[in-house]
Amino acid sequence: QEVETLVSHWNLYINLGGFFVGLFSVTLFGPWSDRVGRRPALILPAAGMALQAAVYLLVMYLQLHVAFFLLGRILSGLTGDFNLILASCFAYVADTSDKRTRTFRVAILEACLGVAGMVASIGGGQWRKAQGYINPFWLVFAASLAATLYAAFCLQESVKEQKPAKLFTLSHYKAVYRLYTAPEHLSSRRALILYSLAFFLIVTVHFGAKDLYVLYELGFPLCWTPDLIGYGSAASYLAYMSSLGGLRLLQLCLEDTWVAQIGLISNISGLVVISLATTTPLMFTGYGILFLSMAATPVIRSKLSKLVSETEQGALFASIACVEGLCSLVATGVFNSLYPASLHFMRGFPFLFGAIILLIPAAIMGWIEIWDSDHDYCHFPGASPSPVDD
Repeated sequence: QEVETLVSHWNLYINLGGFFVGLFSVTLFGPWSDRVGRRPALILPAAGMALQAAVYLLVMYLQLHVAFFLLGRILSGLTGDFNLILASCFAYVADTSDKRTRTFRVAILEACLGVAGMVASIGGGQWRKAQGYINPFWLVFAASLAATLYAAFCLQESVKEQKPAKLFTLSHYKAVYRLYTAPEHLSSRRALILYSLAFFLIVTVHFGAKDLYVLYELGFPLCWTPDLIGYGSAASYLAYMSSLGGLRLLQLCLEDTWVAQIGLISNISGLVVISLATTTPLMFTGYGILFLSMAATPVIRSKLSKLVSETEQGALFASIACVEGLCSLVATGVFNSLYPASLHFMRGFPFLFGAIILLIPAAIMGWIEIWDSDHDYCHFPGASPSPVDD
């Protein structure tokens, strides 16, 4: 019990330290990449993650105090951490795609996250079981180093007009602030805020439910074995791939907003079934219903990207990366607290709670679609009035 308490506390310190340091670095490097290019904003966090892995390896080999794990995470956070890689990759996709194809390309990038998560979950777990914790971290170090070298020497720059810019200046933070406050683009900024709120709620529910799946499956009446838990984990990650295929097919006959709504219906229905699952077949049925659950977030990322100019993509996705980091913290606090509190009356209540929360982003996106249909034109930053895209 003492060890579990210490692990819980240090996990909290490490996550909070990485988040708050990364919050300032991501919003600094993201807008900076709008001027100097995406490659520096990809090289720095990848190198920082390699440095973090190196520190973790030293801690394990030399059996140093666990506080050095926090030092490694802070060093990675100073260079942007994983959130800056996400922000730069999505900004890169926005730079290299047109508005018609952007949603699908963003969905491909999100599907890559799902595939990587599935491979890491299955392969890493078996590797750790066979050889312990240290050897898998050598792969983490090598992969981060390979990403750094690829971004430095192989990746083509996507920013068309690069300009020299100072790094340590408040103007980069002001660029993020102006995204949501510029009065000359009131209509698009209102949509930007509402889409960001919808994104926050969807990702918070996704992270919160994902944290509880294993606990829920281990408990009565499911009482799953490690093999079944592995299959369940694989099924949850497959939603990334099935959502990608479903999004592509639905785009042939529906607008992006309605594709997102169908994705939310899939998410809500799947969580309701899982909340009531008392048998293994019913639990896997819930996973099956979630097959389109990841279709909403690429649509929202794409729509957010279309609401800002080409010179604001880095600032936009930096802010979204910070929102995503906040989602992880909120989800952990809310859902991990709700689960033990609801065990005495309904074990699956957190999933039902998540399904209810998802009704809010569904309503937000529906309202925006209705509002857009009542207005023939929308003023996008840096562009003359044109018919509303999508």
